[in-house]
Amino acid sequence: MPGRRKDQRSAQPDVSAWRPRVPGVVEVFHAHYTEYAYPMHVHDAWTLLIVDDGAVRYDLDRHEHGTPHDTVSLLPPHVPHNGSPATPDGFRKRVLYLDVSRLGDELIGPAVDAPDLRDPVLRRRVGQLHAALALPGDELEAESRLTLIGERLRAHLRPAQTTDPARRDPVLARRLRELLDERVVAGIGLEEAATLVPAHPAHLVRAFSGAYGIAPHQYLMSRRVDRARRLLLAGRSPADVAGATGFYDQAHLTRHFKRLVGVTPGRYRTSGARGTPGG
Repeated sequence: MPGRRKDQRSAQPDVSAWRPRVPGVVEVFHAHYTEYAYPMHVHDAWTLLIVDDGAVRYDLDRHEHGTPHDTVSLLPPHVPHNGSPATPDGFRKRVLYLDVSRLGDELIGPAVDAPDLRDPVLRRRVGQLHAALALPGDELEAESRLTLIGERLRAHLRPAQTTDPARRDPVLARRLRELLDERVVAGIGLEEAATLVPAHPAHLVRAFSGAYGIAPHQYLMSRRVDRARRLLLAGRSPADVAGATGFYDQAHLTRHFKRLVGVTPGRYRTSGARGTPGG
């Protein structure tokens, strides 16, 4: 019957999964389930979960939990859990599976005791990280956001050991800026930068942002867009300019260029050919 076939199609899960080029992220998994229920199972990675629509009911270490819209759930590795829809329309979720090196084994116990974290700032940051992971080319942004998320997760799970906010470190910030200036086109990952400077990745991001009022990934993209502007006004095509200035592809260039300049690279190039101001 047509109506029955429609119901069967609507019950089919809608999923997407990929492994980004970001150290520490084993997998990104987005899914919309209406009827499917997970049986008891384990992962060998940390599961960082946010629910955008609906809610999930799950058991972890024989205790029942739920995921309201404003929470972030952190499920530790090797601890059995299940999952099923808690609302009639199912749930839509976004999940990051994080390598065990990102969070220490000493956090497994606290995560079992309190896996659902009500923290609007953390929730927003996890959503921003998913946005950065959705398109290639923004790996430095994703690494930076992941580092600060890990720091906030540890503060939740080990509040007694939370340290004071990172002090200002202008020397460290200047060294990272010089490194970014040297790698405008080639780019650099946060872990490599932290090794070369050297400093803890979270402290490196905070020191730079505190000194210059802009995150390292924003600084790098600004430098690339500046170079792109000059090349576009010299008559080079957006596709050529994208490769010459370190962007992943033309779409990556267009996204950041329009965000910073207000127009697309093609329109900017055309305005230069007409001899009108380009912004």
